[in-house]
Amino acid sequence: MLPNKYRSELISISNPIAGIYTLEFKSLFGKYKYHPGQFLHLSLDSDYDGSGQWPESRCFSMQSNPEGIAIKITYSVKGQFTLKMEKQLKTGSEVWLKLPYGDLLTQPHNKSNTIFISGGTGITPFLSLFTHESFKEYSNPRLFLGFRSKAYNIYENELSLVQPQGTKIYYQDIDGQIDIRNALSESNADSDFFISGPPAMIKSFSEYLISNGIAAKRILTDDWE
Repeated sequence: MLPNKYRSELISISNPIAGIYTLEFKSLFGKYKYHPGQFLHLSLDSDYDGSGQWPESRCFSMQSNPEGIAIKITYSVKGQFTLKMEKQLKTGSEVWLKLPYGDLLTQPHNKSNTIFISGGTGITPFLSLFTHESFKEYSNPRLFLGFRSKAYNIYENELSLVQPQGTKIYYQDIDGQIDIRNALSESNADSDFFISGPPAMIKSFSEYLISNGIAAKRILTDDWE
């Protein structure tokens, strides 16, 4: 599926916790086409007309169901681009989205006893799968999810409806960080591991799994940043 450019309108914006925003966009020309787990490029360039060189942009995972009309993303304010988003974007703002990108969940993988591990906003690409019809193809999935504190779990309502039955949530101020040993212990010889979150977490967890006998090809990461 080749990326397309979509002039889009911001139809809702929420700021559930300082420095974190959830945005929802609708396309002004044509329906969005993408698969669960993919990401987009967002540009704020108001002068861009849809042709010529693609302007400055930033990548964001899509957390919405591809069957829906709108696209939802969540971002943390980190760096100049997201600071500009925080200042500029209001309901009704128009932006350019270019999508889809990435093959996190479209790569061949075992859908039995699959292990999903995410930190903070790293849950977003998994939500696009959990809310999609194709998630019924997974048997006995496990989710290990970490947040700084309960206040940062802004996905609680969504997760209560769609989360895998085998879910463990870690709140760092109470439980400490995600215990990768638990994730390994709940896998079996055929499990594949999906990891999404801060780069340092992805690196350390991947190294731990490999050092404990998990083949690198069975560790699939959302590390396009």
